[in-house]
Amino acid sequence: MSAYLTRYPQEAGLGDEDPATVLDRYHTPDYELVNDGVRLDRQRLLDHVRPARRRATGLRVEVEQALVDGDQVAARYRLIAEMRRGGTITTEIYMFGELAADGRLRRVTQATRGIPG
Repeated sequence: MSAYLTRYPQEAGLGDEDPATVLDRYHTPDYELVNDGVRLDRQRLLDHVRPARRRATGLRVEVEQALVDGDQVAARYRLIAEMRRGGTITTEIYMFGELAADGRLRRVTQATRGIPG
């Protein structure tokens, strides 16, 4: 789980590879993310990732806890983004999810909060 938390944001947010290819590597076709009560399907997630590539110059993830129990996962971590126009955005994330049989994420529910810089 820690590897996913550190690799996926880097590959999706800063990589040269097509964001859809990156998304599909880590998530099932029916992947659903509920972030702070807002449901994001595959297309809405891609719509979020593409502009983020233009705004961020660096991403770092600090994993506090990551647990896997069968097909259930949970994590507490911080995503730190260095912005092109200056400044840093730090977000604390509490994530709970379900894995598919092939190890990719099928569903995630998460709550976030911004950490003042």
